[in-house]
Amino acid sequence: MSEPPNTMHEAIQSAIAENPVLLFMKGTPDAPACGFSARTVAVLQSLDRPFAAIDVLPDPRIREELSGLSGWPTIPQLFVDGELVGGCDIVVEMYQSGELHELLGLDHGPSEEAPTSDTDGAAPLSIENRL
Repeated sequence: MSEPPNTMHEAIQSAIAENPVLLFMKGTPDAPACGFSARTVAVLQSLDRPFAAIDVLPDPRIREELSGLSGWPTIPQLFVDGELVGGCDIVVEMYQSGELHELLGLDHGPSEEAPTSDTDGAAPLSIENRL
């Protein structure tokens, strides 16, 4: 007997494939539910590059399937062009070194400090959380 399809797994894979810059986070970009998600959102918004975000809190299966898929246990998780970049600390380090700018195809050198959550920037893309 075959296994039933894992629709949550498929939905996560589809979201990653369909969005060039995708952040799985706790809460939403307008209302982050943890400091790590807030800091990651602030960094992304400061770059003035559109990104999509998915809140992992409404359904615990999202986080479980995401961590199984990515091999990364914590939230937030940033994906660029279908590849896991990492969590908050890695995103901040890459921002400060200029690597994040390069990864996103932006012209900007390293920055001493990453922005905090009160930074205004480009609003993220709004995608329906079908997970």
